[in-house]
Amino acid sequence: MCWSATADLVAGTGIVAVGVACVARLERARDLPLAALPLLLGAHQITEAVIWRSGGGSGPATTAWAVIALPLLALWVPLGVLCAVPPGARRRLAVPVAAGIVTSAALSYGIAAHPVTAEIRGHTLGYVVGLPRPGLLVAGYVLATIGSLLLSGDRGLVLLGVLVAVGAAVCVTLWRTEFISTWCAFAAVCSVVLLARTRRRPAPSRLPDRFG
Repeated sequence: MCWSATADLVAGTGIVAVGVACVARLERARDLPLAALPLLLGAHQITEAVIWRSGGGSGPATTAWAVIALPLLALWVPLGVLCAVPPGARRRLAVPVAAGIVTSAALSYGIAAHPVTAEIRGHTLGYVVGLPRPGLLVAGYVLATIGSLLLSGDRGLVLLGVLVAVGAAVCVTLWRTEFISTWCAFAAVCSVVLLARTRRRPAPSRLPDRFG
């Protein structure tokens, strides 16, 4: 979320560009889900720009925003981490992945069963989704997304998990005060971290064959 339609559009376009660079610089196919994550985050911001322009309310853009933010990310992140880590590290991700599957299913049901509405509140957008047991769903969401990053054992992903935890706390605090929404800046920082992780490594140098 950003503080205006223009900010959402600019941030979303920039994040999509980072996502394109991430995918273009891939070295391993198993990193594709995480490398493509900025593409999803950028599309999310652009979708919100449409919601700003329409003055909030319910509609296809609002529903699409909720689908990306809630069930899709709850499943995408832990499965992306599962694909990216070595096979030996995947056992520790069983709980976050299971939490992501269950949470995503519950969130999908909630969005399908209840209308999603958006309301402009100063420099933020407020979203209303009728979800059962919201506290439990939030816990499952955090375990699936932040938990999978922190338990990955990958230095870059653990750093990303820390940034997500701190950034989410700051964004939620500012959003609840209805002062300003900074999620787009946070998404941009996370996308740059993923870009750094997917940078090309130089080819290993070969020792001269002295005995050939």
